[in-house]
Amino acid sequence: MKEIKSQPTIFVIYGATGDLCRRKLAPALYNLFLDGWMPDKFSIIGTGRNALTNEEFKNKLLEGINQFSRNGKASDDKWKIFSEHIFYEAADLNNSDSYQGICNQIALREKEWNEKAYVIHYLAVAPTLFPVIATNIVKNKLIEQKENARIVIEKPFGHDLESAKALNKLLNENYNEEQIYRIDHYLGKETVQNLLAFRFANAILEPLWNRNYIQHVQISVTEELGMEGRGEYYDSSGAMRDMIQNHLLQLLCLIAMEPPNNFIAMEPPNNFNAAEIHSRKVDVLHAMRKFTPEEIRNSVVRGQYAKGWLQGKEVPAYREEKGVKPGSSTETFAAVKFFIDNWRWQGVPFYVRTGKRLHQSSSLISIQFKDLPHFVFPPEAIESWQQNRLIISIQPEMSIRLQVQGKRPGLNMLLNTVDMVFDYKTTYSSYTPEAYETLLLDVMIGDQTLFMRGDQVEAAWELLMPIIHAWMKPSLSFPNYSADSWGPELAEALIAADGFHWFTLPMNGKN
Repeated sequence: MKEIKSQPTIFVIYGATGDLCRRKLAPALYNLFLDGWMPDKFSIIGTGRNALTNEEFKNKLLEGINQFSRNGKASDDKWKIFSEHIFYEAADLNNSDSYQGICNQIALREKEWNEKAYVIHYLAVAPTLFPVIATNIVKNKLIEQKENARIVIEKPFGHDLESAKALNKLLNENYNEEQIYRIDHYLGKETVQNLLAFRFANAILEPLWNRNYIQHVQISVTEELGMEGRGEYYDSSGAMRDMIQNHLLQLLCLIAMEPPNNFIAMEPPNNFNAAEIHSRKVDVLHAMRKFTPEEIRNSVVRGQYAKGWLQGKEVPAYREEKGVKPGSSTETFAAVKFFIDNWRWQGVPFYVRTGKRLHQSSSLISIQFKDLPHFVFPPEAIESWQQNRLIISIQPEMSIRLQVQGKRPGLNMLLNTVDMVFDYKTTYSSYTPEAYETLLLDVMIGDQTLFMRGDQVEAAWELLMPIIHAWMKPSLSFPNYSADSWGPELAEALIAADGFHWFTLPMNGKN
């Protein structure tokens, strides 16, 4: 069970005046405070280039909390107590001397508490600043007591394999791996966490969880949104780097990994044996079939959206978005067929897809089981027959459903698909924490289970680099799919060639 640390804790948020802090970090920390998860002695020290007073910074965070917190607008009395723990320190993060103000703020808190504090350095900044800040933290002796200092780094962790290795090398020269928290917010989502429980706490699943019974697996993360102000960043990234290298491969590893030898760590502070789970995920990535030029042609699809209409509004083409180069060949859609060459999964295709400006926003895992070896029912009874599926919906609906065949009411023997559903809303009356709440609490208590280890990041990059290199050559004719579609036609052909189709779950009246 997770326990609140009694040790004083200081969050130093670099880039605290940015969007990530306002939309995610501040609401998450405030909600942890409301629910009693913060230690009695804690501080949040925000840093940024702008010269702000403490009050001006607090008001910025309050605006974000009021707009984005799952608890709604902050009450005056709770906010007054919480805000007393917030401080601001202007700093030029490229200048090592600017970190002295942060040092002084930490020393002031520790003197006030008369105790050494856990110091969490959260890098909510552009990826180009990761090495600079990590180095300056060390230069200014902000991690002298390594057991009490942690560094949190947002994705993307590197732009390619070479840059990921360089960043890992720099971090490992100055930090222990136990101090480094490579964060992927997808792993904090409640349904994603439930994959571990669902797979390894139910004896009925393990005998079926292999190539003998599973025909194929689909993982789809689709978005109706376009760039939403992220055009400049996205144009140097694309769907493969932004989504598949981290989010989708993380989901694939959770589905495909072998059972860990032991979930529970032998010693505190970890609640779970993070190293064991990380190792099983790395095993999956190492077993995945490498891409040759021919396999890239046959197993990978990319696309870019054109202008169109979405929810009654006209939306621009990708190349017309702010911050995007006019003739950009960056992909906004990617679909890949993976194979895992090991005993459990040999021959089972894993299809993943992700894209912008698609028909529906959803994150869905569909596991389709093999057909029956012999039909005992007459043809007229099974006109609407479908193979059994296990469907894990991560968002917007949070549910796990098993699709099976059942008899329709009536005098005739007619079969149709029925759902056996575990739905969070109807099953539990308690609240569901946001992903960042879970992950920030795990950083505080020292549980790395839901974070990525360095070799796991590098293995994911190594798998995808042949595709990324191939896509650097002259591109396809873009755009090749319209807004409010399911992506390029080639993506449908990719899965149809094997006799399957992309699965979508009807939601909110949309099919």
